[in-house]
Amino acid sequence: MLYKNFILLRLTLCAFICVSSNAVGNLNNQQVIKLAVSNATSGPTSQLGIRLNQGANAYFSRVNLEGGVAGKTIKIEHLDDGYEPFKTLKNTQKFLARNDIFAFFNYVGTPTTHAILNLISDSETPFLMPFTGAEFLRTPAIGNIFHLRASYYQETEQQINYLVDSKKITNIGLLIQADEFGTAVEKGYLMALKDRGLKPTVTTRYRRNTNEIDLALSILKAKNVQAVAFVGTYEPFAQLINSAYQQNFTPFFTSVSFISSHDLFQRLNQASNVLVTEVMPDPNACYDDICLQFKQDMRAQGIEEVDQILFEGYLNAFVFVEVAKLCGIALSQSCFLENMANFEYNQKGLSISFKDNAHQGLSSIFLNFFTSTINSQ
Repeated sequence: MLYKNFILLRLTLCAFICVSSNAVGNLNNQQVIKLAVSNATSGPTSQLGIRLNQGANAYFSRVNLEGGVAGKTIKIEHLDDGYEPFKTLKNTQKFLARNDIFAFFNYVGTPTTHAILNLISDSETPFLMPFTGAEFLRTPAIGNIFHLRASYYQETEQQINYLVDSKKITNIGLLIQADEFGTAVEKGYLMALKDRGLKPTVTTRYRRNTNEIDLALSILKAKNVQAVAFVGTYEPFAQLINSAYQQNFTPFFTSVSFISSHDLFQRLNQASNVLVTEVMPDPNACYDDICLQFKQDMRAQGIEEVDQILFEGYLNAFVFVEVAKLCGIALSQSCFLENMANFEYNQKGLSISFKDNAHQGLSSIFLNFFTSTINSQ
């Protein structure tokens, strides 16, 4: 009986190893490089996922027309998660159950990536350029996770630097989305304030994927804060600013790049003091070679109006292709990760390096202020 059990165990292990080896072999030999994307293309943050994917597809389309990477075409396999963590988890489990996914790519959101962190960190599949600046994905660095964008700590430092050091505002209230995203960015604000001997005057919260900000607004107004640092998405932030103005409450408003200034600014109904920190330059005001190439490729896709979200998706795709080319016909997940960890690029107006402890390629922060385009008739 013991001998039979030993034989059975050996057969089971052999079957597992053979299946795993075949999966890797199939992945390396297939002629389509499939990138798994779970992000929101429906719901209140849908424009983030839609435009991030559009930007990436614009670059991949051009590369595919030119022959792909070592003859292999690149294809995005997308599932909508509506910016809900449980859907992101289900989508990621579906992707992991397949044996044809080369990498995870263009995921959007802090609560969504937090929900899959253990799955991803236990996997050998590359997890590339998520649309989040959360520190838990950066410190300590995880071997298969790489970021292009700057961190939320870097963004919040620049906001508090502007409010406190430049504008001399010290009475600051926080309005925080009640989830991992809110917690991640709130820590950045608290550290930046603490460095200046300050604390928030008041901290309020609201529920993710809602516009329920009325109670929070009444609290902030009662405290008569001079500035509101907001963590959330563009629809509730626009409602907050518009409602505050209607109540003759006009503090300075700030938020990090996840807010999507493009979507926020077009929803504001009046002149307001609003600062959004960006991790990408405005492509409309950029004339570097990469910016000109980006606008040309977007026009080829029928998209004339461009913004930072489209540009970020495009750069995510650009970096993926540049690293994949280093492997050439020997492209594999292990080769890709090894080259990604050592990747440096200094051309076309871009300066990217992943040779740091956070696996983060860029660190630039740009200040984007709202300028009213309301026609006063």
